[in-house]
Amino acid sequence: MSKLDEPDTVEAPVLATPSVWSAIRESLRGNLRQYGMIVALVLIALLFQAMTYQYNGGILTPVNITNLIMQNGHILILAIGMMLVIINGHIDLSVGSVAAFVGAVTGVLIVQWQLPWPLVVVVALVLGGLIGAWQGFWIAYMRIPAFIVTLGGMLLFRGLAQRVLDGQTVAGFPDGFLQLARGYLPGGEGLHVPTVALGLLAAGVVVWLEWRGQQQRVAYGLPTGPSVLFWLRVAALAVVINAFCVTLALHRGLPVLGLILIALIVVYSFVMNKAVVGRQIYAVGGNEKAALLSGVKTKRNTFWVFVNMGALAALAGVIFMARLTSVSPKAGVNFELDAIAAAFVGGASASGGIGTVVGAIVGALVMGVMNMGMSILGLSPDWQQAIKGVVLLLAVAFDVYNKKRVKS
Repeated sequence: MSKLDEPDTVEAPVLATPSVWSAIRESLRGNLRQYGMIVALVLIALLFQAMTYQYNGGILTPVNITNLIMQNGHILILAIGMMLVIINGHIDLSVGSVAAFVGAVTGVLIVQWQLPWPLVVVVALVLGGLIGAWQGFWIAYMRIPAFIVTLGGMLLFRGLAQRVLDGQTVAGFPDGFLQLARGYLPGGEGLHVPTVALGLLAAGVVVWLEWRGQQQRVAYGLPTGPSVLFWLRVAALAVVINAFCVTLALHRGLPVLGLILIALIVVYSFVMNKAVVGRQIYAVGGNEKAALLSGVKTKRNTFWVFVNMGALAALAGVIFMARLTSVSPKAGVNFELDAIAAAFVGGASASGGIGTVVGAIVGALVMGVMNMGMSILGLSPDWQQAIKGVVLLLAVAFDVYNKKRVKS
């Protein structure tokens, strides 16, 4: 056989196996926005812990961590809804007034009309959804900018809240209602065993979900990185979840509000990451025209995002009212600014299409840790507002820098 008859042989390229450190570096570089906020939360918490350690052990004691959840629960709820609105490419300035109005109606129905509080809570959520539908109609179908519509809503519902309460503060809620924001899961004295058990269960579920996702990536032939890095990440998640639960267990256990927040985070994370409607929200926020040409009903998508925001604003108003044990016409002031700041600090893009539910929670916790730390240090409200403003500006600047880095 001549040389020309010999079959051509092509040597397969030899791919170098990336080291663990190079894989970590590439992973951090590819997820700079997400990991950056988590690292910032850890650094800010450690900084304030060192600065406040002389005040009864600092901000990372079990009591203060529990208070962090209970004092910022309404902002965490609003931040989830606001993140969806921003991902969709809009903004909502009315959530504080909506929370105040729904809280006012709820207070009147429970205290003055003596209706059963579980029924009133359902009515409040429906009322919030209807308010969201009102605003969503003007934004989605009449194409009026969300900034204008929700600015009008901020004035409208603030005025209605004052009208419903007639300038008075309403108090005297039943204990069952107050437990929504002030109660804890039942348990014995000392270490709260149900909270520890929930931590172990949650860690087991997270490990299983991560392992299942890894197996699916292998089945589809997607890059998975070194297995050592995968198991280190899973182990770190399990340690953090259990450490958090044990910390709460040292002080009366998991609050009822914490259970509500966990349910919201799980449901909304699933919707945004796995459900079709979540993908459509990202698509509309990223490029509305392209989403429309792809068959996405963009108007209906935007409409339901605002319905969802209205319902979450109502829930936040109910939770805030239960924590204060009263409702007043001034409730909910600046809630919208805290929620918007939490979403942007948590990695939302000002141009839409980018953001995560977990990022919104991380952003709200960053703001909450700063509030608590500065309060313990005795900083005046003026300085607290100024520092939070700088943090918000840095978060948006980080977003702009990240976009330029990706384009280059």
